[in-house]
Amino acid sequence: MRFKNKIITILCAIIMGVPLTGNAQKVVRDNDKKKQWQSMENGPWDFSPDWYYYFLHNKYSGAEMYWKWAGLKSGFRVRFKEPKSNIRRIMPVRVTSEETQRQKVDKVEKERKHIEELYKEELLREADRAVDLMYDAYKDEFNRMQDRITDGLLYCMNKSDGKLKYQVDELSRQNEILCADIAYIHKTGVGYGLENAKRQQAYEEAKAKMGELVNRTAHLCAVAATHY
Repeated sequence: MRFKNKIITILCAIIMGVPLTGNAQKVVRDNDKKKQWQSMENGPWDFSPDWYYYFLHNKYSGAEMYWKWAGLKSGFRVRFKEPKSNIRRIMPVRVTSEETQRQKVDKVEKERKHIEELYKEELLREADRAVDLMYDAYKDEFNRMQDRITDGLLYCMNKSDGKLKYQVDELSRQNEILCADIAYIHKTGVGYGLENAKRQQAYEEAKAKMGELVNRTAHLCAVAATHY
């Protein structure tokens, strides 16, 4: 039993004496790689270690040797000239990509402004369709001509003692169709929208047709007065 306890004590001492270590990740900064990537993209044209690139990668690094006076530290140095390199940066490709993206953004912005202008124009048209501003300019003229047509047709029926009924009914039918068209033009709201410029044109056409009906009614009145 004592021997067993001694073994356990020795093992515990060994375990406690062994330092615990672990593998932890840490950020590794490679300045040589950093300079290389900066040179390939849009950073300063520089490489490291300089003599390594001068002897082994002179063509693409553009390395050249020069003498630098620095007192006791004077000596040959290495510098890198981008024009002497036989390669070019990859940045122009990225610049082209950025320019393409910028053009796409500009195109989308132009389309957005165009759609916005169309939307505003449609709002103005909708507001224009919502109110009939032209009817008041024609209402009195329409009423005057309707009175002449109604009185004339009534005169024809009475004067001819109903013998001109066919002609009177035909003129009445055409007049009713014309009045229905005018009422439709005057309607506003969903499904009845017309811009006021188009309403004015439609009212002018209706006015001309109604004037023709007035003339035909007057001619029929002359026939009734002459023959009956």
